[in-house]
Amino acid sequence: MPRPEKHVLICTQNRPQGHPRGSCASCGSADVMNEFMTEIQSRNLFEKIVLTNTGCMGPCMMGPSVLVYPEGVMYGKVKKEDVATIFEQHLLGGEPVARLMV
Repeated sequence: MPRPEKHVLICTQNRPQGHPRGSCASCGSADVMNEFMTEIQSRNLFEKIVLTNTGCMGPCMMGPSVLVYPEGVMYGKVKKEDVATIFEQHLLGGEPVARLMV
């Protein structure tokens, strides 16, 4: 299997409701994860873009958090509606989406 061009990590940490740090799961990370998967499937980019769910990556108050390698760009407060922009502009176009960067 060839090495993927991009690796997208999405925090899906789930903490109890009312936890002081919150969690990406309570902010809709499952919807974000599903939207990335839909984009990868519809474009048949399984060999170029790898998608991984993770535990906590740190900035809980900025969730859902998305981290893109090899650039090491972290996005925060990502919504399902932002996925197409991240996909087009960053993953395919090579230009990080400044308004979502943490």
